[in-house]
Amino acid sequence: MTQQSAAPRISKAMQDAIEACMTCHTTCEETMSACMQMGGQAQMQVMRALMDCSELTRMCADLMMRRSPLSMDMCELCARACDICAEACMAMPDDPQLMRCAEACRRCAEMCRSMAGAEM
Repeated sequence: MTQQSAAPRISKAMQDAIEACMTCHTTCEETMSACMQMGGQAQMQVMRALMDCSELTRMCADLMMRRSPLSMDMCELCARACDICAEACMAMPDDPQLMRCAEACRRCAEMCRSMAGAEM
């Protein structure tokens, strides 16, 4: 019987990126709920961006946690989705929830861009 070696620990940079993705995912979900309560004010472009960003950030975090060979490619795509979502949220600058979401998206995009160029 062979003994399996323990998986290498996740780096601090990757832990930070995972946390940024999960924060962004949660914030997008909360923002979608707030937009649905607004009714007609919520623009479809914003809702699509929120849905895409929410799903991609969760998936990106999952791939990084299991050290998937696809995680760096996903980080690039996630950063793009976060940029699009942040821009869409900025269309309603008077809404504090949308501004919180834009900030979470910007931070996640930054973290994912740095991970996309990193070694696993």
